[in-house]
Amino acid sequence: MPQSGIVKYHVKLSYEVDGLVERADIIGAIFGQTEGLLGPEMNLNELQRVSKVGRIEVITKSTSNTTNGSAVIPMSTDIDTCALIAAGIESIDKVGPFDCKFSLDGIDDVRAAKKDEIVRRAKEIKQKWATKTVSEGESMLNDVHQGDNGKLSTYGPSKLTCSSGVFNSKWIILVEGRADVINLLRAGYDNVLAIEGAKIDESIKELCSQKETVVAFIDGDRAGGFILKELKSVVKLDYELQADAGVEVEELTPQRIDEILQPIADEIKNGKPAPKLSSDDDKSLADVASKIFPNLNETLEAIALDNDKNEIFKVPISEVVSKLSSQSGIKYLLLDGIITKRLLEGARDAGIQCVVGHRVVKLSNSDGMTLKTFADLGIS
Repeated sequence: MPQSGIVKYHVKLSYEVDGLVERADIIGAIFGQTEGLLGPEMNLNELQRVSKVGRIEVITKSTSNTTNGSAVIPMSTDIDTCALIAAGIESIDKVGPFDCKFSLDGIDDVRAAKKDEIVRRAKEIKQKWATKTVSEGESMLNDVHQGDNGKLSTYGPSKLTCSSGVFNSKWIILVEGRADVINLLRAGYDNVLAIEGAKIDESIKELCSQKETVVAFIDGDRAGGFILKELKSVVKLDYELQADAGVEVEELTPQRIDEILQPIADEIKNGKPAPKLSSDDDKSLADVASKIFPNLNETLEAIALDNDKNEIFKVPISEVVSKLSSQSGIKYLLLDGIITKRLLEGARDAGIQCVVGHRVVKLSNSDGMTLKTFADLGIS
């Protein structure tokens, strides 16, 4: 993998070919038969160019008239993209003139293994230094360490990860996983419970019914939008929050967590209703997007609308940036794809106010434009 890419996942596949082929034939089929299948931004060549996909490792074993083996694809994308690429490769049915079948064996989280190694090394360091004379400052750090451990607990028969404040706090924050609970603990929030799966555990419903205020704080990706939708169907939520677009809750800094949660915490503490963190602009945008979505989804096209919501143009995503350079009067741009940095530069130059897509790349700023995913707006 290029040095600028950090491997997050290993996509592991196996294959069987009804004929004798070489390793290069397998790699050629993977690149060739997925090209254009998922849109230009999902081409493996393009993902390799931007260091999102590393060198594909292929192992082949041949018998008298068949070839089988395995392939490993290192990726630094989000899990949604990994799943799409895996599904695209599973659709390959030919290697050269021979029939074949690709099957996904698994997607390994490389970071999880790295975290295990970090914890193992940390234990070694702690054990080594525990034998030495402990200074006053080290004693204080140890007290803090023990205090944090005491705050992590489990809830219900399914032993869902939570922080100890969940049991006696008047309000509760629901997050997706254990890492999210730990990150919110670091930021000072000890009333957090992990959902740990798309299926909502019965104990969560029971606990939420006992709380005065229930807050959902979900990852800022498309999967997070689906989980939020499922959660809303079984639990009464007072506040629905998501991390910044394309960012997971476990990745947020304590400062950013405070910016999102502190207004609600302050209002609950003072006994006042907190703002819902939504606006009339969001509702208006959701109305526009919900009308466009059925005819846009899975078309790999983009639609531009003026201030009165009249269609200005509809073109393939691959042509939208060049089209924007010759257009004006656009207020809304909706696309069946990823909102990329290059597209946003074109949208900014065209004076566009709102852009909606399936996903948004991580950006340092959006130049004042409103960027939303369809999932953000409750559309899927």
